[in-house]
Amino acid sequence: MNWLKTLLAIALAAAMLFMGMQKFGADNFIFATIAQKSGFAFFEPGFRMFSGVLEVLAGLLMFHPKSRGAGATLASGIVAGAVVFHLSPWLGTKVAMEAGGEPSYTLFFMALAFLVLALINLFLNRGSIPVVGQHLR
Repeated sequence: MNWLKTLLAIALAAAMLFMGMQKFGADNFIFATIAQKSGFAFFEPGFRMFSGVLEVLAGLLMFHPKSRGAGATLASGIVAGAVVFHLSPWLGTKVAMEAGGEPSYTLFFMALAFLVLALINLFLNRGSIPVVGQHLR
């Protein structure tokens, strides 16, 4: 069972690092679409960069067994947010990955798969989830 926890933690770490590192390149069509449809300009590049930093942090936290609960908690929140944006009118479930590209459900299903992976990791590492105020006891 321990090898399975490690394997799933590494899989989540890889997913979060992969998604996070992409956010530091040029403008992102997805975040630009959200910014345009919502009318909130801070989504591109501000929120894109912020979410990239959080994704990289979540991925890094997954490498150490004592911080996996925190990493899985952070990853679950980030990916749940992505699913919410896909379910919103600002993005939608069928999205083109680039300007002029063919819309598909790929990103939505990827977000759902990463959410399941994050929640499984959260459950398996629930013993290492930091509790606010725990140090006060």
